Amino acid sequence: MLCPAMSFSGTYTALITPFRDGNIDVPAFQSLIERQIAAGVTGIVPVGTTGESPTLDTDEHIEVIRLAVEFAAGRCEVLAGTGANATAEAIELTEAAEELGATGSLQVCPYYNKPSQEGLYLHFKAIAESTSLPIMLYSVPGRSSIDIAPETAARLAADCPTITAIKEASGSADRVNQLVNAVPAGFNVLCGDDSLTLPFISCGAKGVVSVAGNLIPEIMVKLVNACLAGNFAEALSIQKQYYPLMRGLMSLDVNPVPIKSAVALQGHCTSEFRLPLTNLSDSAAAQLKTLLTSYHLL
Repeated sequence: MLCPAMSFSGTYTALITPFRDGNIDVPAFQSLIERQIAAGVTGIVPVGTTGESPTLDTDEHIEVIRLAVEFAAGRCEVLAGTGANATAEAIELTEAAEELGATGSLQVCPYYNKPSQEGLYLHFKAIAESTSLPIMLYSVPGRSSIDIAPETAARLAADCPTITAIKEASGSADRVNQLVNAVPAGFNVLCGDDSLTLPFISCGAKGVVSVAGNLIPEIMVKLVNACLAGNFAEALSIQKQYYPLMRGLMSLDVNPVPIKSAVALQGHCTSEFRLPLTNLSDSAAAQLKTLLTSYHLL
């Protein structure tokens, strides 16, 4: 198990959850994880937004974490998505992830019920007190309708030694500046949007939790490593080359529909979703195929 004081940094891939005939496609999931490890990612993130966690029941959610831990076999970090909009549920999932051997927990900002910043503080504090796992907070106002304020992140970092990082998915480099200036040394900010990896790291972020990594893990590792080494000319070259792909994977439909569809086009899984998510429209599917072909990914 990782040291509770650990701060997350590097390249983490937010894994898709492949389905086949309504069930988790275990062989496809194992193959996807092997590809991530071969590419040299720092860690994998099962059952986050990209893993369609809202459509998994509790048993399935825990099973995906178990499979990720088993298949990773200690070769990379397993940052389990165990957040929820009910504190008790988040605690239950986090305790299960710890028991299964996950090396960390990703805790999304509670969605729909719109708690105050004090409510957020008490929510995350209660989760931290229930586990020894290192925790990465996840601020994603586009989905939760609220964000984790820099002051709240700083307060949690000061009061909860196991809360050591935040995934920032506001789309704002200025928010990275605010966070870096608010949180203590050793508390890391990670980018939550592939196309903003370079600007976020240039402002002090320490890595990315990537969607595109399901498709191009080697490229995302190369981009992050160049940024963290201060080789921003190399990083900019990579960014410029792959920006249209990163953008397309997030604009053709809601995540994770384009990325799972892209991986399916490569033959690594089916393009099966659970309602209310549906397959790409014919027009979007054609655009995606053209995009992938242009990058020699098909």
